[in-house]
Amino acid sequence: MKILILVDDFLPDSIKIAAKMMHELAMQFVKEGHKVTVMAPGKRELSTKEGNLRVIRYNAGRIKNTSKLRRALNESLLWIRALPIYFFDLCKDRHDLIIYYSPTIFFGPLVQLLKRTWKCPSYLILRDIFPQWAIDQKILKKKSLITSYFKLFEKINYAAADIIALQSPKNLEWFGAHFSTNKKLSVLYNWTNVLERNNLPEDSNKYRKKLKLEGKTVFFYGGNMGKAQDMMNLIRLAKNMSQNTNVHFVFVGLGDEVDLVKKAIIDYGLTNTTYLGTVDQSEYLILLREFDVGMFSLHKSHASHNFPGKLLGYMQNGLPILGSVNPGNDVKELINSHSAGYIAINGQDEELASYAQKLSSDPILRNKIGDAANQLLKSHFSVQHSTKKILEEIREY
Repeated sequence: MKILILVDDFLPDSIKIAAKMMHELAMQFVKEGHKVTVMAPGKRELSTKEGNLRVIRYNAGRIKNTSKLRRALNESLLWIRALPIYFFDLCKDRHDLIIYYSPTIFFGPLVQLLKRTWKCPSYLILRDIFPQWAIDQKILKKKSLITSYFKLFEKINYAAADIIALQSPKNLEWFGAHFSTNKKLSVLYNWTNVLERNNLPEDSNKYRKKLKLEGKTVFFYGGNMGKAQDMMNLIRLAKNMSQNTNVHFVFVGLGDEVDLVKKAIIDYGLTNTTYLGTVDQSEYLILLREFDVGMFSLHKSHASHNFPGKLLGYMQNGLPILGSVNPGNDVKELINSHSAGYIAINGQDEELASYAQKLSSDPILRNKIGDAANQLLKSHFSVQHSTKKILEEIREY
């Protein structure tokens, strides 16, 4: 089968979880004998062709780690800036399947054009339900011109899909209740290329030595630091744990709330907290190997139910998971029922701190929960499971 993948971020020039996931998906399809073309924004000189994997880059302006206005403008133009590739290349190169990833919501018109040309099905991997989450957090007004604009492209994005894959059963339930659609809805969990832990990079203690954290239990957060993550939730945890001198918090990533995190560390005098900025993928893997607990947070006002991609890296490396989520999010039940970590509801600060104390004081417990997290990864979140499910659903369609 010949497969086209549309994504707004891709390796190697990204540290985003989505970029890594889509790279692993493409490579697994190739491994299974399919021919894959990936279209992603980026420098044209990064376009490559190796065996059955072709990566086409096109200039789309800056859409990551920039102002909201610039991002909105450049994302709006994504499909238009990809049109030269369609007219001079893809329209004459038929593919059997289109897979596209959201966010962004702006691939819909391009997908519709490709479907009309190729007469093939399309599969939407839907991860952020935008603009709804921005409305939930009052970043956008429910009835405004810009919200109507985003909702128009959201509608086109969904209309272009034959199958829409949500990231959890609760997300599928919420989507079905809020969007009237005759599309086939499915659950496709996030995924990773599952490696045996003895094949992972060795623990180097590089960052423990650099930050003078030998002998301490280190709680690590790696990934996007934006409004949806409610980073002050984890800063409050660090503050509540400040009397425990054997604990340290390390944050890595970029996003709208980075300045808020840096300011809070200074304002609260958090000597137990370090913000490292951003690192490349190889350094990120070293951090995962060195530290003890993987953290995540979701804003309590979320109406939809996300499964953060960063959890895959934590589980891969056998880290117990400590998280805080919006009410009703089924990630809480999934993690807790498999004894893979401790999840509290955002706002239950004392409960979250009690979980952190429990993990900080008992290395045997951390190892036991970390092993359970790794087993959960293997049973639910392998890239092989994802490619198999996508192709089965397309054949059934």
